[in-house]
Amino acid sequence: MFSVYILTYNEELDIAPCIESAMLSDDIILVDSCSSDRTVEIASCYPVRIFSHPFESHGKQRTWMLESIQPKYEWVYILEADERITPQLFAECEQACQNPEYIAYYVAERVMFMNRWIRHSTQYPRYQLRLFRHGKVWFTDYGHTEREVCDGPTGFLKETYPHYTSGKGLSRWIEKHNRYSTDEAKETLSQLSSGKINYKNLFFGNSEVERRRALKDLSLRVPARPLVRFMYMYFVLGGCLDGRAGFTWCTLQAFYEYLILLKVWEMRNMPTATLDTDLLKIPNKLV
Repeated sequence: MFSVYILTYNEELDIAPCIESAMLSDDIILVDSCSSDRTVEIASCYPVRIFSHPFESHGKQRTWMLESIQPKYEWVYILEADERITPQLFAECEQACQNPEYIAYYVAERVMFMNRWIRHSTQYPRYQLRLFRHGKVWFTDYGHTEREVCDGPTGFLKETYPHYTSGKGLSRWIEKHNRYSTDEAKETLSQLSSGKINYKNLFFGNSEVERRRALKDLSLRVPARPLVRFMYMYFVLGGCLDGRAGFTWCTLQAFYEYLILLKVWEMRNMPTATLDTDLLKIPNKLV
């Protein structure tokens, strides 16, 4: 058996099916970022432990959660409210917990958008670290999200999980990515100032995770990023095979890239910019 952490903020539409998908575990821990809707009220109807902590960033929230809330079991699974654990994935996780060779496992997500699995343009299988031994994994911030720091070897599970990215509607998706783009703009300036591309991982990375992260670092330096991203996702990855939902997904991702570039310009040129001056000296042609 393993414990399940669920991270929430205003997730009243998703929290019930999310919890129900995880109830094969008898230790579900909900960490709420001070929601203003009925998230906590709904969650309290289930046998879960509920904690509240103000949100600072994804990495810091996970670090606080792992340091402050002791799980019942040695192994833990991090679950987002718009994700689900399938019975097949739960069973594979139970088996993986008994393997002493690894301290953590990556699981591939299936992006669900407009009632369809976006298989091609999402770089499937795209892996996220979800299952790990408590005390062996920590998180740092990167852009709008986080990256894991693992104290030991990691493995990959065969089963996947569904990720309902637009379950709350397109308005919520756009609102969320508007916030994300601010953090990504800051990360873009930071990477262009002091970051570097790991070409070894880009071409010869040992896993999809290493190759994808190196590709992202490269993409920050590509001119006309929004157009390039659309062409890459829609034609190279095969988003055109995902129908109307695939076209919409690729268009929104290109719009997201353009929003990041607009905010990079704003941070470098508007008097309200708050980044370090060293980051603002990057030539315009790079962004």
